[in-house]
Amino acid sequence: MASTSAVPQRSQSRGIGRAQTMMFDWQNEDSSAMDSELVPSSLAVIAPILRVANEIEEDNPRVAYLCRFHAFEKAHRMDPTSSGRGVRQFKTYLLHRLEKEEEETRPQLARNDPKEILLYYQKYYEDNIREGPHTKKPEEMAKILQFATVLYDVLKTVVPATKVDEQTHRYAEDVKRKREQYEHYNILPLYATGARSTIMEFPEIKAAIRALRNVQNLPMSRVREASNVPHASSGGKDISVFDILDWLSSHFGFQKGNVANQREHLILLLANMDVRNKKSDNFVMSSGTVEKLKDKTFKNYISWCKYLRCESNIRIPVGSDRQQIHLIYIGLYLLIWGEASNIRFMPECLCYIFHNMANEVYGVLFGNVHSVSGDTYHGDAAPDDEAFLRKVITPIYQVLRKEAKRNKMGKASHSRWRNYDDLNEYFWSKRCFKLKWPMDLKVDFFVNSDQILTANERTNQVPTGKSKPKTNFVEARTFWHLYRSFDRMWIFFTMAFQAMVIVAWSPSGSLVAFFEEDVFRRVTSIFITQAFLNFLQAALDIILSFNAWRSLKFTQILRYILKFAVATVWAVVLPIGYASSVLNPTGLVKLFSNWAGNWRSQSFYNYAVAIYLLPNILAVIVFFLPFLRRTMERSNWRIVTLFMWWAQPKLYVGRGLHESIFSLLKYTLFWIMLLISKLAFSYYVEILPLVGPTKLIMDVHVVNYEWHEFFPNATHNIGVVIAIWTPIILVYFMDAQIWYSIFSTLFGGIHGALSHLGEIRTLGMLRSRFEAVPLAFCDRLVPSSKEDKRKYTDEAIHRKNIANFSQVWNEFIESMRKEDLLSNEERDLLLVPYSSSKISVVQWPPFLLASKIPIALDMAKDFKGKEDADLFKKIKNDDYMYSAVIECYETLRDIIYGLLEDEADRLIVRQICNEVDTSIQQLRFLNEFRMSGMPSLSDKLEKFLKVLQSENENADIYKSQIINVLQDIIEIITQDIMVNGNEILERVHVQHSEYEKKEQRFEKINIYLTQNQSWKEKVVRLCLLLTVKESAINVPTNLDARRRITFFANSLFMNMPSAPKVRDMLSFSVLTPYYKEDVLYSVEELNKENEDGISILFYLQKIYPDEWANFKHRIDDPKLNYSKEMKMDLTRHWVSYRGQTLSRTVRGMMYYKRAIELQCFLETAEESEIPGGYRTFESSGDDEKAFAQALADMKFTYVVSCQVYGAQKKSVDDPRDRSCYSNILNLMLTYPSLRVAYIDEREETVNGKSQKFYYSVLLKGGDKFDEEIYRIKLPGPPTEIGEGKPENQNHAIIFTRGEALQTIDMNQDNYFEEAFKMRNVLKEFLDSSSRRDPTILGLREHIFTGSVSSLAWFMSNQETSFVTIGQRILANPLRVRFHYGHPDIFDRIFHITRGGISKASKTINLSEDIFAGYNSTLRGGRVTHHEYIQVGKGRDVGMNQISSFEAKVANGNGEQTLSRDVYRLGRRFDFYRMLSFYFTTVGFYFSSMVTVLTVYVFLYGRIYMVMSGLERNILESPSINHTKALEEALAAPTVFQLGLLLVLPMVMEIGLEKGFRTALGDFIIMQLQLASVFFTFQLGTKAHYFGRTILHGGAKYRATGRGFVVFHAKFAENYRLYSRSHFVKGLELVILLVLYEVYGNSYRSSNLYLFITFSIWFLVGSWLFAPSVFNPSGFDWQKTVDDWTDWKRWMGNRGGIGIQTDKSWESWWDGEQEHLKHTNIRGRIFEIILVFRFFIYQYGIVYHLDIAHHSKSLLVYGLSWIVLLSALLVLKMVSMGRRKFSTDFQLMFRILKALLFLGFVSVMTVLFVVCGLTISDLFACLLAFLPSGWALLLIGQVCRPLFKRLALWESVKELARAYEYIMGLVIFTPIAILSWFPFVSEFQTRLLFNQAFSRGLQISMILAGRKDKPAEERPDKERPDRI
Repeated sequence: MASTSAVPQRSQSRGIGRAQTMMFDWQNEDSSAMDSELVPSSLAVIAPILRVANEIEEDNPRVAYLCRFHAFEKAHRMDPTSSGRGVRQFKTYLLHRLEKEEEETRPQLARNDPKEILLYYQKYYEDNIREGPHTKKPEEMAKILQFATVLYDVLKTVVPATKVDEQTHRYAEDVKRKREQYEHYNILPLYATGARSTIMEFPEIKAAIRALRNVQNLPMSRVREASNVPHASSGGKDISVFDILDWLSSHFGFQKGNVANQREHLILLLANMDVRNKKSDNFVMSSGTVEKLKDKTFKNYISWCKYLRCESNIRIPVGSDRQQIHLIYIGLYLLIWGEASNIRFMPECLCYIFHNMANEVYGVLFGNVHSVSGDTYHGDAAPDDEAFLRKVITPIYQVLRKEAKRNKMGKASHSRWRNYDDLNEYFWSKRCFKLKWPMDLKVDFFVNSDQILTANERTNQVPTGKSKPKTNFVEARTFWHLYRSFDRMWIFFTMAFQAMVIVAWSPSGSLVAFFEEDVFRRVTSIFITQAFLNFLQAALDIILSFNAWRSLKFTQILRYILKFAVATVWAVVLPIGYASSVLNPTGLVKLFSNWAGNWRSQSFYNYAVAIYLLPNILAVIVFFLPFLRRTMERSNWRIVTLFMWWAQPKLYVGRGLHESIFSLLKYTLFWIMLLISKLAFSYYVEILPLVGPTKLIMDVHVVNYEWHEFFPNATHNIGVVIAIWTPIILVYFMDAQIWYSIFSTLFGGIHGALSHLGEIRTLGMLRSRFEAVPLAFCDRLVPSSKEDKRKYTDEAIHRKNIANFSQVWNEFIESMRKEDLLSNEERDLLLVPYSSSKISVVQWPPFLLASKIPIALDMAKDFKGKEDADLFKKIKNDDYMYSAVIECYETLRDIIYGLLEDEADRLIVRQICNEVDTSIQQLRFLNEFRMSGMPSLSDKLEKFLKVLQSENENADIYKSQIINVLQDIIEIITQDIMVNGNEILERVHVQHSEYEKKEQRFEKINIYLTQNQSWKEKVVRLCLLLTVKESAINVPTNLDARRRITFFANSLFMNMPSAPKVRDMLSFSVLTPYYKEDVLYSVEELNKENEDGISILFYLQKIYPDEWANFKHRIDDPKLNYSKEMKMDLTRHWVSYRGQTLSRTVRGMMYYKRAIELQCFLETAEESEIPGGYRTFESSGDDEKAFAQALADMKFTYVVSCQVYGAQKKSVDDPRDRSCYSNILNLMLTYPSLRVAYIDEREETVNGKSQKFYYSVLLKGGDKFDEEIYRIKLPGPPTEIGEGKPENQNHAIIFTRGEALQTIDMNQDNYFEEAFKMRNVLKEFLDSSSRRDPTILGLREHIFTGSVSSLAWFMSNQETSFVTIGQRILANPLRVRFHYGHPDIFDRIFHITRGGISKASKTINLSEDIFAGYNSTLRGGRVTHHEYIQVGKGRDVGMNQISSFEAKVANGNGEQTLSRDVYRLGRRFDFYRMLSFYFTTVGFYFSSMVTVLTVYVFLYGRIYMVMSGLERNILESPSINHTKALEEALAAPTVFQLGLLLVLPMVMEIGLEKGFRTALGDFIIMQLQLASVFFTFQLGTKAHYFGRTILHGGAKYRATGRGFVVFHAKFAENYRLYSRSHFVKGLELVILLVLYEVYGNSYRSSNLYLFITFSIWFLVGSWLFAPSVFNPSGFDWQKTVDDWTDWKRWMGNRGGIGIQTDKSWESWWDGEQEHLKHTNIRGRIFEIILVFRFFIYQYGIVYHLDIAHHSKSLLVYGLSWIVLLSALLVLKMVSMGRRKFSTDFQLMFRILKALLFLGFVSVMTVLFVVCGLTISDLFACLLAFLPSGWALLLIGQVCRPLFKRLALWESVKELARAYEYIMGLVIFTPIAILSWFPFVSEFQTRLLFNQAFSRGLQISMILAGRKDKPAEERPDKERPDRI
């Protein structure tokens, strides 16, 4: 029936086009995967049908065909015109396949299709469903029932309704009923019947479910039966609900996916919290559990209510079921949060929503009258399950989206749009209640001149109209934010500087002069400075917050105005008062003195200052009473609020940030010591040496200037004073950063040493302390109770400790073997025996016992004494030797005894052993045994053990070999060693006379014992003990394995909380955001060769030769018998696990589950089971394994947020996307506990129009494909609002579970041994030692990319110092550690109720991670740091990658500077904590910028002095020349070179963890590898991007790439990256240095000149040539030639729309000005002001030209401009002539060029002959005019719109191209010259890859690509990069 009707329908569709394209794209794909997994989004509902068809294809092809045909028909009905994206291609493909299958398939069970599918459906039911619930797992049943449902749908379309029998109907009804019970689940199969899952049997789970299903006495909602019937509300049908969340959903319309998700979430939360409170396994929820969860969940809501002074709507009437009501409120909040989408970033908005909905709940529960409006509540059900999304979330989301459009992708000013914070802070005031409830969409919050976007509007449309005001804060682009946020610091440093200058200016210059009356009076003028600075602060508050005034309360505006008024008054009163106290006023003081009039009184000023300082005195008093300050700030009492109003405005966040008195004293002491040191250094080194020379210089009178001086009558050489003092002032404000580096190094090092860091850092240290390791392991990582300690004796406890430790240690070693860090031999040397043994001594790992037996044998053989005690004393002096001897003896005895079957043979062995034991006890061992025979016995034993380990297929030969060696051993023992050995044999011979011949003994052995695994382990271990020599001392040889072993052992002696039992540990989740990074390298990627012929695989084989050898040995093991395909797959994994891939991250994180399972086994296993080993437990399928896995699932969840997984899944054209999809799917199938969340985009037809809808979806791995667990509809595209990564995290966070959440980036790794400590770390959340509980636990990291190259090593050391000593000091004592994108662990409930684990506002939250730390701190959290656990992390390894990363971080810090979070922390922290905050965040980058600025100011000051002639005149003054005052003054600014001290933390941390000798060696090697060049270069990166971001914006995420850098970056690429940030600035400094050298006369006879200029020349060289120095093959001649050709081509290409920046200079140049296109007028003006510095060159040089004849007239400068403009005009004429005449009027163009040439020659002749022009003048003019032209060019770029209107833009572009050519040529020439010399390239390779050379690598071969043959000419087996 179906087949006959199908053909004409298909034939009608033949007009569908592009069929060949579709088939071509898919022909290499697995068709079974394609049609079900590549369904277009608009046809998503047919995917299950196609998946069923693929599944039953082999079983019944005809039914599979019918399923596909049903899918095709359904698709055609859904989209008959094929208008959806990809629908036409998909339907065409499916049609082709159906046509083919129509002919190829035939019914198997019947003669026609209807009967066929009917019988197949019945058969499927009977085979799989009837008994399935009792035999199959819930997840299997869910899949089977889904398939049965699809089959029945197909059946109904194929079989007429009248032909379906009753039995089939019954089957279908049963399937429908069971389907509700067996939905796909995440962790808890809540509705599964039949065979119960282990996790559902846990008492705590049952108690949580029971509590949640308590819906007794709850009023049920009713569904209206007819909406058009009057009074219909009284009728209707009650909705049946199963639990509290169902009840809430029925009232408010929450989505089913959201309800199911939050149901499991709440059950697991309750269960995990309840189990810690339970004393017994009962099924009743503890009363305190729900109360505790309620308090934690609603702590922020309660605080919000108190802040707004409104009553909380969490109300519980007397007599009601408190637990039930609490669960209703908790469930309501979680349901709101779970469906809130982007609104989750607005926690107080969620509080507002909950506040109103909780009020509705209360009304439903306890009354039917609305408390506000008086309306009557109706118990009507929500109209649908999207009501909440549609009515509540979507309107707010639309506001967010509308504001995000104003952002213009980060290009608009922050003040022009409202970000997340602005909209959230709207709910910090009572005006939020104007929104009403249900929300009135006509309220101002929702409505303005912007229209809400409709679904069919273009997504890139920008709203127009007047924007809403900012809320509370405006992120204006200005450096003044640094002053506004940290005004107290700047005021303190300014006042201190002023006071020090006044004291130094006194006649004596001594600090004692401070107490002189006149000096003291002058020092008191610092309060006038403070008054002016406070006035500046008050003015900035008004100016910078002006755009937010419309949103501010009146009291806030009043405070701003009053603050400004008071500051103005003090700024007038204090100067007048000071002037009145001065006896002989002069200058400005005299002016104020005249104002003062008759107020001339000494005491007035003193009284004024006293009153002025009164608030400061009060602040100091309160500073030492942090409890009082904290209480006052958090108080909501009106009287306290009024009192605090002036000191600190009331704000919802940032209240009560003060630490305990002890913490306060710690960081106060730190900063007092630092400030004393800094100020003393500044006084004695910077200020005092400069005062004397300054006085002399001010007394010199200069009249003979060398240029046209505009201010010839200026007194005291004020220009020189400014030029000298400005660099010093900059250094003064910057050098506190250096002092912070020094003090943090000292304090951090002391703290680290006290924390026991680095106590075990070498294998020697490990061996010396290994005996204590098991005890430390059990103390730290094994939970114990007093009952356990009483239960066992000390010996029994020691034995149990060793057994517990052995299990974990062996798993640790096995994990490193699987990671190929160890070889099989090294693994055997490191393992402790798994099997149970009766050995009387502890069995240490063989690597500890290496060579102990051979040494003991030599001692015994050479022993000359007669007493046993002397020999045994020697042996017992070494505990390991004694253990080895006893273990060898007892193990050998057991092995031989176990082999023997004959009782007589056993009797001989027993008697020999008895003789040995007796002789030792009676101290006659040396008399009864000859030690000389021991070596021969040892040799025979080695042979014996090797024979036992050998593999011999012939059992008889194998047995005879064992017998022969065994007989030899017995003979040596009885004949050569034992004095009375024959007596034993004779006694046995008499007792067993049936043996006539001695040779016949020891012939009966148990050959099958050699197959026993436990026995084999004994043999292997004994062989190792006997044979391993000194070489085992260096086991393991792999450096990473050594590091991990030593760190793990060392961490056991560090302070950490005791381990709770697994059931009592805090539950946690891990969340990893993923976009499109590498998941698993493909075979093509592995073998793809770069331009040098190097593949990734070949590269890694050379980088990690030992790991590659271990891997080859593992996969070539004949026992495993891997196929070729399997070997290649394993190779892909091996390579991927050494890159920064998702597969590496997932493997590392899944160690958590494995560790929990092992911990569970150790806790639940009986004492006798533990020695049996975890491996035995793991391989079994018993209940214990199921229990451990269930408990691990309850405690640990891993979610990877693969944002575009859905698009990758449906991708057809992009092979990379397909590869990512399949690899992620394989990860889910490999790790069943892994969950993947993604954003699904679907096209659906609504009212005849196609619309896009978005969903958050959670998946898990199924049988072959992914299985959908939850689907939650979103109000719109979530990633369009904010930054990508935080939005990606936010959409997936609802699927995480537990009380803690660890954030893991895509470039991180984890280790099994570290995962074992996780429950200890989580216990830190329960730390109650501080007033504030920890909310973020910081963990240290190991940077695993440090071995790739020298750059990677530099970055690794820098990053390591930051994540260890840096964060250690931040957390304690400074208390300013935040979150830095590292593997920190969040208090999950705390953060999900306060905005999440990051902030997401576009651009301003570019560094989204650190804002999570800011937010946590502002909201009363505490961030700690713990170094006893570490997580792996990758870093960028190439120069360009690193620079992009540094630029991104600098951009982020620039945006942070403008943010409200930094402002609030800077203002709310106390003074010393504020200093810590500044110098460890934005202050570090500002100091970097000031360092660079100091160089500029220094050189421009020198140029001013040289060009003006001031320097010459001053030097010719006798007093100056005699004292060398100017020389001393110019030397002072060189202190900025102390920036080298910033590497101190790095040296300290290496010294602490590896030893200070190693640290010193590493430091020297780093300098030899030009680390200083690298760090100097990165200084320029930080300064450039930080400054430009603050001025103009342009911050953006920069994808750095995380691949292996084995390629050469072309010069054009480096030029694009570094032209503006380094090259332009470097060339500017070159010109300044050249001018200073040519025209300066300061230090012609002084080495100090060389010292000063050398440091700047070093900076210049670093900025100009570091990219080439650190570029692989940067000085290879052929590469240099290719680079020049490529650069010329790039420079010559024209730009245009769609032309990429790497293809054309014009496109790149246009993109480089992007920030200027969108900057504000303030930024443009500031840019132009900065440009004016380039005009100084021309102004100074033209007066020194010979042609000027010493004229000082301004006309000289004017004539120079005529010359410059004439030259530009000529160039313009040539350019225009080339464009207009070069093609059609060649002759005219040539004539034009000739005339210009002749004119040029004539003019130059006249100038040389008549005017006195010289050759030196030409070069000087070049230096003069080039900067001026560059200045004109920059002004043109800033004023681009103006120049376009004037039709000059093309001229500007041509001028820019000329300058780019010149700069490129200047930079490229030295590179080309050095490339001529081959040794330079070889030296560079050695320089870059020295670390690799030191480990036996041959990077030079890699970079040169020298292989024996071309890769393609060799067979695969000869290829070094293939297996």
